[in-house]
Amino acid sequence: MWIADKWKDYEVIDCSGGEKLERWGDYTLVRPDPQVIWDTPKKEKGWKHMNGHYHRSKKGGGEWEFFDLPEQWQIHYGELTFNLKPFSFKHTGLFPEQATNWDWFGDKIRNAGRPVKVLNLFAYTGGATLAAAAAGAHVTHVDASKGMVAWAKENAASSGLSDKPIRWLVDDCVKFVEREIRRGNHYDAIIMDPPSYGRGPKGEIWKIEDAIHPLIKLCTQILSEDPLFFLINSYTTGLAPAVLTYMLGTELKSFHGHVDSQEIGLPVTSSGLILPCGASGRWEADHSLS
Repeated sequence: MWIADKWKDYEVIDCSGGEKLERWGDYTLVRPDPQVIWDTPKKEKGWKHMNGHYHRSKKGGGEWEFFDLPEQWQIHYGELTFNLKPFSFKHTGLFPEQATNWDWFGDKIRNAGRPVKVLNLFAYTGGATLAAAAAGAHVTHVDASKGMVAWAKENAASSGLSDKPIRWLVDDCVKFVEREIRRGNHYDAIIMDPPSYGRGPKGEIWKIEDAIHPLIKLCTQILSEDPLFFLINSYTTGLAPAVLTYMLGTELKSFHGHVDSQEIGLPVTSSGLILPCGASGRWEADHSLS
């Protein structure tokens, strides 16, 4: 398992009974987590003195209850700054477990010894975009949500990265890749963080089990002749790491590299356990020109 254990502004303090108690900078939140199926005693004082609590509804969805929490605040990861604001369906605008991937590909970009063009699909609020840009890459950031792209730009400004070569695009990811194939554009690295289920700007339905393999195939057509890496994140329980390995290994076999896929996780302060948070598949070149 790859573990995001270098955070100073974030921690999972405890988890029990389908929920996790987290510290985001100066504030503590309690949010549901489907992986937390154990029911251990909630001894940490934060369980009683939280700043925000997301309550799941039995009908699906849920709502936030706030106790002395600002509408927006910031946390930092190394040189990156993220603006947080709790919004629909328990989210805060950041997946802290992804820091383990930011560190991995940031090193690859810095050590490449050449300009690196990165395509970030389903790019959300820009965590991976900022990490890649800070490492020196040219980044194309694509997300179907105008609001998410605006939020990612805010994060770039807060991180001092507004003048970096980042293209911000509100677009359907599959259609964008199809157009890039027609235009003959290529990228040295691709990052994708597809949702389990979603809709494009014009109501296009996306189901990861049906759509992920065709998208990987499409993306191989826009890889440069000497690609550096290809990263897929999955929060869908049905997509085990071995499935990510198989898809990447099959579709990228003409490029000389290897694949490793693992669960990703966050350390839990109170117990020393690791909370699993999805999976990542990483293809990397065997012969990077560093």
